[in-house]
Amino acid sequence: MAEPQERPRSGWRHLRPRSIRARVTVWAVAVLAVVVGVLAMVAFNLVRENMLQQGGERAGMAALSVAEEIMERRYEGYIPVSEPIVRLQVVEQRTHEVLATSAALEGQPALTPLEPEEDDPRMETTVCGETAGAPPDDCFRVVGYSVPNSAYGDVVVFAATALPGFLDREVLVLALTGMALILLTGMGMIIWYGVGRALRPVGSISDEMERISVTDLHRRVPVPKGDDEITHLARTANASLARLEESVARQRRFVSDASHELRNPISGMLVKLEMELSDPDPDPGGRERLLNGLLADTERLQNIVSDLLELARMESDVSRDGERVELTGLVREEFGGRRLRHELNIHDAEPVEVVVDRLRLTRLLTNLVANAERHAQSRIDIVIGHDHGFAVIEVHDDGAGIPVKDRERVFERFARLPESRKRDPEGSGLGLAISREVAHAYGGTLVAGQSDLLGGAVFTLCLPVRTPTAG
Repeated sequence: MAEPQERPRSGWRHLRPRSIRARVTVWAVAVLAVVVGVLAMVAFNLVRENMLQQGGERAGMAALSVAEEIMERRYEGYIPVSEPIVRLQVVEQRTHEVLATSAALEGQPALTPLEPEEDDPRMETTVCGETAGAPPDDCFRVVGYSVPNSAYGDVVVFAATALPGFLDREVLVLALTGMALILLTGMGMIIWYGVGRALRPVGSISDEMERISVTDLHRRVPVPKGDDEITHLARTANASLARLEESVARQRRFVSDASHELRNPISGMLVKLEMELSDPDPDPGGRERLLNGLLADTERLQNIVSDLLELARMESDVSRDGERVELTGLVREEFGGRRLRHELNIHDAEPVEVVVDRLRLTRLLTNLVANAERHAQSRIDIVIGHDHGFAVIEVHDDGAGIPVKDRERVFERFARLPESRKRDPEGSGLGLAISREVAHAYGGTLVAGQSDLLGGAVFTLCLPVRTPTAG
């Protein structure tokens, strides 16, 4: 069965410019062309009407002057003229015979066959061509006045004034078209250059993004000067790259830590099994000890894998939704009746509530208490309170404490101080790292310090006091 052919694009979409620069330029020039056309026509009409009005006023004044003179006498020879009105006629009203004329209209017929209306002695029109004794392309504004009972009888006095050549429509169209083309071409070039200059940072950002790969996520796109949309885009892209780099780094660290911590126990188990299988005369008692050792190693591996999976879930932004938990009640419920090797005291004030995952918070506190129990000499104190909108839980012990230079290192994955290795050889070194991840997940902090209460170490957990979000 033949595959369906792709439908051809419509003519407009096929011709539509693809780049933003071209689209902006085309649309801007198109809108500008419409605006220029409208403004040009409006301006032409205003100028034309103004020129016609001024020409009509000048011709009318000259015609009235002649009308006043012929009320008393006839002209001997040509009608005297003065610039700019040099075309004057006295025409018999019924027959349109030219009775008197200026020198410029000698031998010419009446300027126009039109006559003033009966109720209006004045008329005004435009004539072109040889009728006015001028080249065919010249036009004149003609004003006529009806003069009854003059020295010539009932006549019409005509006066004509030349109109500028640019008022001709064909000339105007050519002039406006030429000016519009020059203006639109210039504006199009300016817009093309301006848009290209404005979008130049986008090209730099695009080129840099193409060069970025998984192996060089430290690179960042250039941020242009200013505070416009492109600057905001560049900053957003850099922030996204920073988050991506951090996420990839966490994944790599997770894989590296997991492979490092799992390789040694697995290698040891394989060696033990190979040695046992290669023994031609195995000892039943030794095999039982081997199995017990393998069981302990398997349990340690299981703990490490569980801790690694918990870290992976925390780092992959697993849902951080929680429930309202009252800290004093939680601590007393979990540790109030627990039997420990050392004395445990709980100090609390008024009830303090936070919104967390109850199981994760319980594991966090269990890690802190277990850590205090490993290093305490005889006593552990848990202090619950609140400070400036944060719930505070402090776990104190009377052990040797933590050196200042190691107080951040203890939260690194698989980081174990010499004393910790001595007291808990089978530990994974992930408990405190998981505890800090849980604290950060709910907007809190977890830090280590020197206990003023018991003289040993103190771990301080701060969680924001807030109510659950609806829905």
